[in-house]
Amino acid sequence: MQSKESLRIAVIGAGPAGIAAGHELLAQGFTNFRIFEKAAAPGGTWHLHTYPGLACDVWAHSYTFSYRPNPNWTSSFADQPEIESYLQTCATEFGLDPHMQLNTRIVRAGYQEDEAVWSLSSDAGESWTFDIVINAMGNQHTALYPDVPGMDTFAGDTWHATEWNHDVDLKGKKVVIVGSAASAVQIVPEVAKVAGHLTVLQRTPNWIMPRGSKPYSESRRAWNRRLPLLIRATQKIQGIMMGFVHKAATNGDPMMKRFEDKAKDFIDTAISDPDLREALTPSSSYACKRGLVSDGFYPALMEDHVELIPAGLASVRPEGITTANGRTIDADVIIYCTGYRILDFDRIEVLGKEEKSLADVMAVAPESHKGIAAPGFPNYFFAVGPNGLVLNVPYFTTVERNVASIVNLLGAKQAEDLRSLEVKREAHDEYNDWMRTQFGLYSWGSSNCNSYYQNAAGQAPFLFPGNFKTYVEFHEKLSLEEFETSGHTE
Repeated sequence: MQSKESLRIAVIGAGPAGIAAGHELLAQGFTNFRIFEKAAAPGGTWHLHTYPGLACDVWAHSYTFSYRPNPNWTSSFADQPEIESYLQTCATEFGLDPHMQLNTRIVRAGYQEDEAVWSLSSDAGESWTFDIVINAMGNQHTALYPDVPGMDTFAGDTWHATEWNHDVDLKGKKVVIVGSAASAVQIVPEVAKVAGHLTVLQRTPNWIMPRGSKPYSESRRAWNRRLPLLIRATQKIQGIMMGFVHKAATNGDPMMKRFEDKAKDFIDTAISDPDLREALTPSSSYACKRGLVSDGFYPALMEDHVELIPAGLASVRPEGITTANGRTIDADVIIYCTGYRILDFDRIEVLGKEEKSLADVMAVAPESHKGIAAPGFPNYFFAVGPNGLVLNVPYFTTVERNVASIVNLLGAKQAEDLRSLEVKREAHDEYNDWMRTQFGLYSWGSSNCNSYYQNAAGQAPFLFPGNFKTYVEFHEKLSLEEFETSGHTE
């Protein structure tokens, strides 16, 4: 039996997934690990993104680690500064600060089959050797821009929402926001408060529910601190409500129509202009695209100085933009709220057995075994791999389940004195074959759905096609029998 302390583990990324991985490693007795983070502080997405209005669209008390509830949230939906502070506090409280290596961007990971180790390199030329790599890099990091002519000719200020330019004062300026989805519904109300004129381009409308955010008084926060069961009860209620979201994404379930009707009522109540109301009403099924929540987006669109154009971007000119329906709009500032490259496995070069490229493999078939491993990449695990998220629970819940499974496997590996673990091709294929039979049950996985949940080939590699109970059942059965091993250590 090999000691847990001797296993050298690299965790790439210090967002929620990386922090969860570090917590689980320490909880199970693994202490020889390092968490690499490209930024100057942990927090992941919640450190990187700082655009105005940024908040989580999951209830605050559900958006926490299960083992670290936060009684001090100031409202029912937490904003970016609070979430970033929470994550950084957790990293310290969990004892992860000594394991953090900040300001270090890993650019390459190569498997050395003769020694069953991974060689990691940074953009500064540093290199390290580890026995295990846990990819905890998250999904919302690589900005996605539209592919239109003239983008480099614009004479004004321009940026992507993920790289907000706080040095530019938008007061009184003509602003164009390209996009109308998750980041836009948060940014538009804030920009509308200061811009002289705001134009919003919408290719397709989204299903939007009222957020209904409510502040928590100091008295309520004090009760949360005194009675932890109060938070647990709140989480229980919110968990039931998230189950309704899962039902609403299920084709044929009556809950889908109930959600659609509620969203349409929200439009009818908030938007008085019949043309604008029609433009904002989706034709797709609920949850084909990511469901959104916002209290301020529709009221902002009703302001006299704000215009929504139901068309995409055709081109950019030095003075502004031209829309897909032929409108020319002058602008001082263009802000792209056009999303991110999801599951962008080429962010770092990962070369597995026989120097097989992870990016190439995932470009052809973005698949993983139970969300955590892929054939051809021994001792390499995903904190959240393809189809490694579950819709009816908060992000933290699935991540905790994933990293617990990974660390359980590492414990079994050390107990059996094994050099490496590589998921068996037949186990991987059987699992993914089953998932393919399930995708069509959900609006986001249906063949007629066009959203970031699906790739250009029509695959749906983002969400797990089932509820969390089913996902847990798969993970509870996870064992070394599903993995090829390279034999015993010396």
